[in-house]
Amino acid sequence: MNFLLRLLTWWNSQTLGTQLHTWRKGVLVGEDAQGNKFYRNADGKRRWVIYNGETEASRVAPEWHGWLHHTWDSPPTEVPVTHKPWERPHQENLTGTVQAYAPAGSIRRATPAARSDYEAWTPE
Repeated sequence: MNFLLRLLTWWNSQTLGTQLHTWRKGVLVGEDAQGNKFYRNADGKRRWVIYNGETEASRVAPEWHGWLHHTWDSPPTEVPVTHKPWERPHQENLTGTVQAYAPAGSIRRATPAARSDYEAWTPE
C-alpha cells in the first residue's frame, strides 16, 4: 500500500519518479531544522526539496527559500545567513489549523470578546 501511495501521490513526501531522479542526479546540499532535505543537480541549475512529512511550501525556512529560488548562489550550509535583530523565527502557514489567527469577535474563538462599541437597535 505504501508503494502505491508513493507511486500515485505527490503530497506524501515524494513520488517514485522524484525519488529515482534524486537518486540518479541529485546532490544532497543540506537539511533544515524540520528535516527537509535540499538537493541540486551536478551543474547547480536545478534545485529542489524533499519534504519531511506533509508537502507544504511554507515549511521551508527563509534562508533555504532564497537558495531554492536562486536569490543567492551558496546554500545556508556553506554561507550562513545573518539575521537582523528584529527578525522573528520562521513560522509555517497556520491557516486551516487550530492555531490559526482569529481576530476579536470571531466565532472561532472559544469566548467571543464583549463589545462595548455596539448597541443593538430596538424598535420604539
